Parts: sequence; structure tokens; C-alpha cells
Amino acid sequence: MELSVLIARIASVIYISAAMGGFFSPDYYRRVSDDIYKNAALTFMMGFMAVIVGSLIVNYHNTWAGNWTVLVTILGWLALTRGVILIAFPKFQQRLSAPFLSGSGLKVFPYIALFVGLLFAYFGFVRGGV
Repeated sequence: MELSVLIARIASVIYISAAMGGFFSPDYYRRVSDDIYKNAALTFMMGFMAVIVGSLIVNYHNTWAGNWTVLVTILGWLALTRGVILIAFPKFQQRLSAPFLSGSGLKVFPYIALFVGLLFAYFGFVRGGV
């Protein structure tokens, strides 16, 4: 299986799951967003995991092609960058994330996650073959 298709499939499941959680359990996501930066170890582990995932994608799929696979590369670079910022500058990341983790940001989040999830699902499952 092509690596782009595999990563798109995994990303689609993650994003669609997060969207469904945002739609059906908004109070839970509000609590999660409140707790994320209160726990330094959790913040560090989130950054650590993002660096691992981002590094794997960037090292094995750093393809700047003129097609949909560039989305996978961008996802990898975003994960790697976010992970480094979470580890090195957690307060800065907290300030950047604040608008997305409160009030209207939490209302918009499920729609954005659903769109991204469906986009990756299309390229991973429909166009990439089943």
C-alpha cells in the first residue's frame, strides 16, 4: 500500500473521530482543552508524540508533489513544528491555541475536523483504493 494512502487513512479516522467527539461530547472537549496546559507532563508528552509522528511523516513522506499527497507532507511538517513548539515553548503554544480551545473555537472545531477527515478519507479510501 502506498504510504500516502496509509497516512491519509489513519489521519481520516483520527480527524473524523475528533469531529464526532466535538459534535456529540462538547462538554468533554471543553474539559480536555481546559486540562491540556495545566499538566506539564501531559503537555510535554503531547509535544513528544507530535515530534515522533511529524518526524516519521517528514522523513518517509517529504513529497512536495503537485497533487493531493502534498497534504500528507504538510500534515507531517505541522505535527513536527507543533511538537517542537510544545516542548520548547509551551506557554507560547498555549497562547496560540487559546482562541481555538474556547467558546466559538470549540464550536467551529468539529466542522473543520470533519472537513479535513473527509478530505483524507476521500484520498485514502475512495481514490486510494480499498
